[in-house]
Amino acid sequence: MRPQMVFGYVIVAFWLVLVVGVQWIAPFDPLASVGQRLSPPSAAHWFGTDALGRDVLSRALHGARYSLPIALVSIVASVVVGSVLGAVAGYVGGIVDAIIMRIADITMSFPAILLAMAVAAALGPGLNNAGIAIIIVWWPIYARLMRGQVLSIKEREHVESAVAIGASRSRILFRHIIPHASTPTLVNATMDLGQIVLLVASLSFLGLGALPPTPEWGAMITEGAKNFYQPWIAAAPGLAIVSIVLAINFIGDGLRDALDVKARR
Repeated sequence: MRPQMVFGYVIVAFWLVLVVGVQWIAPFDPLASVGQRLSPPSAAHWFGTDALGRDVLSRALHGARYSLPIALVSIVASVVVGSVLGAVAGYVGGIVDAIIMRIADITMSFPAILLAMAVAAALGPGLNNAGIAIIIVWWPIYARLMRGQVLSIKEREHVESAVAIGASRSRILFRHIIPHASTPTLVNATMDLGQIVLLVASLSFLGLGALPPTPEWGAMITEGAKNFYQPWIAAAPGLAIVSIVLAINFIGDGLRDALDVKARR
């Protein structure tokens, strides 16, 4: 296992531990005023305090409970919805394939951030609505990926054998095709998780995600932008986003190399 991948696992494990037990790890309550307003970093407050006297480090640590779960749920839902629709389109073909792929093409014709902003604005601010917006934006990627895999795999001998013995179409699709097409989807989903974390933070930064006083990373960076001469307010959530995105990319690269048979030859 490459050192970068080990580093990625360590960082991801650190943030997952925080998601579960941050209330026992963070030094202060993220919503309570515990010091003077806009205090610079010190021994008591490693990343200083914000405009309301709240500990920035504690808020950044608690932010993992908001940013990471919504990103994980969004990517899982996008993979499930996109993979099922793409598999059905590739296997059934005809008008079903045309309808699903045209919808996917229309969705992918818009820049992801702009479409997510439009959907989130229509639904209203909030992390749940931001997650729905991300799913709407992201599922076509996996629909197209799975469709291509299914078109290739359904011509293989083991699938033709299942057809010959009279297996049902649903059994062939979900038992003999989708499991063999899941590797590229898994790698792509791992790589995309970092982008989803960034997209969640972006929507919150624009006021379309988490609402104050929720200590979500994007919302915290918005607070930092309002206090430009106190850079420590945005430093903690910014470092948190950088660390988790880098870690996820390292893991994705490692999985791609480990699962790519051609790369190992």
